[in-house]
Amino acid sequence: MRTLTTVLLLAPLASMAQGYASVTTVGLRTEVAFAGDKSKLPATDDSIRDQVMMKLAADTDVKGGGIDVEVTDGTVTLKGAVDTDKARSKAEKLAKHVKGVKSVVNQLKLKE
Repeated sequence: MRTLTTVLLLAPLASMAQGYASVTTVGLRTEVAFAGDKSKLPATDDSIRDQVMMKLAADTDVKGGGIDVEVTDGTVTLKGAVDTDKARSKAEKLAKHVKGVKSVVNQLKLKE
């Protein structure tokens, strides 16, 4: 009964994660893994795309604007235009450091 009570108390937390949580009960111990816990969830193309876009948007050199990010089987393709060559290089570097990225195809152009 104690395990059931624990799971029921954690159920609202799991629903707040909008489907990005798993609740596992082993004996009297209950574990909740949220999407922010990268060690518990595999990297999917969608999660890779989200992480790359967040890194690009947060970077002061890249500024994320005007960059389209496509991910297929862990290969990230960057398309669009950036202000400087430094931003072009940095965008590629940021994408390469996201968990699950196998390779980056940099098709970014410099704005004219």
